[in-house]
Amino acid sequence: MTPNDLAQLLERLRARRPRIHCLMNTVAQKLTADGLSAIGATPSMTASVEEVADFAARADAMLVNLGTLTAEMQQAIGLGLAALQPKPWVLDPVFCDVSPLRLTFATALLANQPAAIRGNMSEMALFSPRPDTVHIQTGAQDRITLGNRQVQVLNGHPWLAAVSGTGCLSGALVAAFMTVTDDRLAAAAAGMVTLGIAAEQAASYAHGPGSFAPALLDALYYLTPDDIINKGQLIHGHA
Repeated sequence: MTPNDLAQLLERLRARRPRIHCLMNTVAQKLTADGLSAIGATPSMTASVEEVADFAARADAMLVNLGTLTAEMQQAIGLGLAALQPKPWVLDPVFCDVSPLRLTFATALLANQPAAIRGNMSEMALFSPRPDTVHIQTGAQDRITLGNRQVQVLNGHPWLAAVSGTGCLSGALVAAFMTVTDDRLAAAAAGMVTLGIAAEQAASYAHGPGSFAPALLDALYYLTPDDIINKGQLIHGHA
């Protein structure tokens, strides 16, 4: 897997314009929807139990994010995943290291075979490796593992941590890339490299976190395959 390979995935994504349904926390909905639109995907966000199955059935992939978990959201997630199958979905178990309820629910969701799980070090420490699920541990360097394959993504910027919802957006981008390749490790790497390079470019002309968020959307929109080829930073290894 090289930056050239990931650049091709960006071209495929923009040609396909996949539908990504997001069942997620209310804090990050707008940034996630705007970010998906900017990169070339089509977002939908409803968590209504009356219509979520209809939206999920039409989606090409799904993000399940537990950031503002409620009983109704738990029900919507179950309905959405049932309608989505067998298409790929990404689990973001936000704050499962804080809430036993979230950890129990996230663990139960693993029976639905997510294509990827994304979280920080504390969250990901609670999940054992699964043979067909990509583990994405985010941080100063993003560590992505599938079986005995591993890649680290070095792209990014500290302001990503200063804007609510950028982690949620990364999970949505990974879900989008899952629709254009069968190599789940490559899809996860493409999502993280895309966000990381866009963040670097946005930070070069933003003045702080407030101006960084809209600049990030601009950078995603204008990101080119050549940007990924020339700026993508990957380190390959073995788990």
